[in-house]
Amino acid sequence: MKPPVTTSDSPSADALHKRAIALLFATALFWSLGGVLIKLVPWSPLAISSARGFIAAAVLALVIRPRRLSFSWASLATALSYAGCTITFVAATKLTTAANAILLQHTCPVWVALLGWWLLRERATRADWIAIVATLAGITLFFADKFRADLFLGNIVAIISGVFFGLTAIFMRRQKDSSPADALILGNLISGFVGLPALIHAPFGGTSATGWGALIALGTVQLALAYFLYARAIRHVTALEAVLIPVIEPILNPVWVMLAIGEVPAPWAIVGGVIVLGASVFRAWVAIRKSSPSPRTKAQGT
Repeated sequence: MKPPVTTSDSPSADALHKRAIALLFATALFWSLGGVLIKLVPWSPLAISSARGFIAAAVLALVIRPRRLSFSWASLATALSYAGCTITFVAATKLTTAANAILLQHTCPVWVALLGWWLLRERATRADWIAIVATLAGITLFFADKFRADLFLGNIVAIISGVFFGLTAIFMRRQKDSSPADALILGNLISGFVGLPALIHAPFGGTSATGWGALIALGTVQLALAYFLYARAIRHVTALEAVLIPVIEPILNPVWVMLAIGEVPAPWAIVGGVIVLGASVFRAWVAIRKSSPSPRTKAQGT
């Protein structure tokens, strides 16, 4: 029996891992548009979640073209976690500031670290915990002046969104050998039908062209394209990498706000942003360095 033939055109595991990290950074870029776009749509949170869920499901179905949706327990758990994440994030963005919503949603690395061993048998490394502590400290500095007691409910919803986001990463990781993108279509459909009553009563006639454009962008770019890239990357990274690397999202979100309305971050926010970005780059560098063969190993292989 002949051994399997490998070609130079087949990417190595190391190359796939590096490509996945690049996809995670692109995902964060698209995700970071959510705060501004949600604020531009004058609808209720459930109506927005429903509309962008149906749009995202249609776009993903056209791109992926699945013959059938998978209904395994893992795909269903992913879909439900994903729907919970997207719905609660829209609600949090409406109930509190966009900065608070992103900050508190990005507690998800903590939930992944706590639940990852139980659900995935993936232990958090020392580098993971360093990145988690630095990330949470940095984001806290970034938005330290934004916390207000009157936004308490929105902050609680944002924390719940972070739990759902962490569970989404974990369950998508469990489907790394199947097709987690199928679960995203199912999750968007769940979001769409959950908010359908609110969508029916949405003020369609009173929505401006800007609002419609923001809604379409939410469904196509900020949700469908972003999570499509995320699903591609999730096959070749750990669950913690999947939530730590895209943490540059809360850095980029205020940048878009600054460019759109001229809001300049406070000095402490800039310091926090540098810390968060440094932690994200540090964790990505550790992951790439660990997956790359050492020069000595390369020499032995020649």
